[in-house]
Amino acid sequence: MTLANKLAEERRGRLAAERLLELKQAELFAANRKLGKHAQALSNEIVETRAEVATVRDENERVKSDLTVANQKIMIAERRLWHSVETITDGFAFFNAENLMVAANKSYLSIFDGLENIKPGVNYITILQALTDEGIVDTGDLSVDAWREMMTNRWHDPDPEPVTIRLWNDQYIKLVDRRGQGGDIVSLGLNITAAVLNENDLHEAREVAEAANRAKSAFLANMSHEIRTPMNGVVGMSDLLVETDLTEEQQLYVETIKNSGEALLVIINDVLDYSKIEAERLELHPEPFDLERSIHEIIMLLQPLARDKGLNLLLDYDLFLPTSFVGDPGRIRQVLTNLMGNAVKFTASGHVLVRVIGVPNPETGNADVTITIEDTGIGIANDMVGHIFGEFNQVENERNRKFDGTGLGLAISQRLIKLMGGDIWVTSEENVGSCFGVRLTMDTTDDQTQMAPLIPNGLHHVMVVDDIAANRTILEKQLELLGLTVTSCTNGKNALSQLDSTVDLILTDHNMPEMDGMELAEAIRSRGDDTPIILLSSDPGFAEKEPARKHLHALMQKPVPRKQLFAKLESLGADHSIEVIPPVAEQTADATPIGWSEELATPHDTRKMRILAAEDNKTNRLVFQKMVKELDIELMFASDGLQAVKMFESFEPDLIFMDISMPKMDGKEATGAIRKLEQTTGGHVPIVALTAHAMDGDDQGILQAGLDHYLTKPLRKPEIMERIEACAPAHVTPPMQHQAQAS
Repeated sequence: MTLANKLAEERRGRLAAERLLELKQAELFAANRKLGKHAQALSNEIVETRAEVATVRDENERVKSDLTVANQKIMIAERRLWHSVETITDGFAFFNAENLMVAANKSYLSIFDGLENIKPGVNYITILQALTDEGIVDTGDLSVDAWREMMTNRWHDPDPEPVTIRLWNDQYIKLVDRRGQGGDIVSLGLNITAAVLNENDLHEAREVAEAANRAKSAFLANMSHEIRTPMNGVVGMSDLLVETDLTEEQQLYVETIKNSGEALLVIINDVLDYSKIEAERLELHPEPFDLERSIHEIIMLLQPLARDKGLNLLLDYDLFLPTSFVGDPGRIRQVLTNLMGNAVKFTASGHVLVRVIGVPNPETGNADVTITIEDTGIGIANDMVGHIFGEFNQVENERNRKFDGTGLGLAISQRLIKLMGGDIWVTSEENVGSCFGVRLTMDTTDDQTQMAPLIPNGLHHVMVVDDIAANRTILEKQLELLGLTVTSCTNGKNALSQLDSTVDLILTDHNMPEMDGMELAEAIRSRGDDTPIILLSSDPGFAEKEPARKHLHALMQKPVPRKQLFAKLESLGADHSIEVIPPVAEQTADATPIGWSEELATPHDTRKMRILAAEDNKTNRLVFQKMVKELDIELMFASDGLQAVKMFESFEPDLIFMDISMPKMDGKEATGAIRKLEQTTGGHVPIVALTAHAMDGDDQGILQAGLDHYLTKPLRKPEIMERIEACAPAHVTPPMQHQAQAS
């Protein structure tokens, strides 16, 4: 091998070694760099670990510090809690699931009077034994063993009921125990001695109050009786005196006596009603009644006063609202009479409008009825509206001091409406008028006849003539709902100018300025017009006497009941004869006059009806005798109950009028004696109670004593006549025969 080749190989070997060295150096550098990174990572981990160790060390120190603070707070809270428990006057004790006392405050332990064994660790059963053995507790009607058994059973109950125990020193402790989830029990002993004593005082006070209330009721009943007895003479005699021949001045005096007596009776009734409401003794007596008819009867009652003042009494009854409902008609009439009477009393001019609307519900069988009484009277000031329903409250100002009253009417009305489950309210504007409203939910009766009439084919166009806008509006609404065309006129001259051949009927008011209804009828007939004319008058008795009456198709009481108006509309298709529709108040339920009997058509040769009246008061006997003087009867009087029983056997009456309050033997006792006699002799004589007692429940007590009917003094002649007619046997001479023939 040549030198050059050797040099070349050496150079190649050196280069290869250098490359290998570079490669190894590169690997060594990479390894060093990796080792450096790993060392750095280890260093970082060491730093982090050291930091975590320091954090954990700090956390441990903080936790230790927090635990120390928490323990201190718990100790403070426990000390404060126990200090609070120790300071309360009621007993507190804590028992574990084994019924062992864990802790108890001084109040709990004090009742044991230092017994050494009653302390934390004692069993609850041992506490019960100490209570009975040491005579600490009064077990009452229970024996010692029975009392401990009762208390033990209660203690083991999952939810023990509170129990009150009486201690030997007349202290009352109420034990209230509550069991926790782990079986532990917290027991509280509440000293309720003051409450028990207060309850006893309240019980005694309640008994005193009830006795006072009974005394008040007895006082009111006695006062009612004592007042009504002389009032029977005043009112009864004034009624009889009115029927005699009197001068105009004497008539005025008698009417004043009668009106004053009636006013006094209203006051008495208000006071009695209010006392019954306050004592919660007033009961409702629901029965079917006709609401529209009841309102018309009230209007008829108020019509004379309204006519004297020149007021118009109007009724707007919803055309499609039923009239027959189930409610207490007497109390509803009482409320409406009060509201409508106030409206008339406090209205000097204009009108009083009664509006009745409602929504029948066929599914429930009832209807929500709203009755509003609107007037154009003096109104109520805004600051007085809120007080108007208060007891003994009246709006006192210079305009209404002339109006008398107890101030109880509205308060009683509000109580009655609330008792019926309804609402009553008032809206008013001074010097403009007031509106009182009543809302009631009442059941409808099963028999609801269709109110809308069958309009004759020839009746299409009706003319309404009235100077009062409210009157015209009511008639317009009712007639238009029937599908009729209505032309309204404010006076007679206007009606004459608009009257043409298309008008099929004329409804005209009676009293109108310039040309009244009668004059309008004469003017229409003088033109050769035979259009039917119906005159609506608030005083049909006066209108009946006028010569122009012959021109009328019908004369009807105003406001006219819908049934009568509709019946007259139905009759127009077949009958145009003149007819008088009598006022509502003069009709009875079956349209039969009181006192009429089919037996009057034939003569009788039988004996007269025998009537016995038991009454100790001479004035009342005189009043009764004068009331029935026109009857064809035999009348005997008994001055007390004993005499009534004797005369029952000798006189054999067909009817007995029995006073309740009489000496020797009262009416109830006399009736009982008569009923015993009837058990042996047979038969049953009707006995009618005549009494001045008018408190709630008096009628039930009287009727339960065996009497058949109940009349309150002052006596009313129509009621007496009605009872006599109803009880007249078939085999006697009709007692009212002379009256019927004279009529």
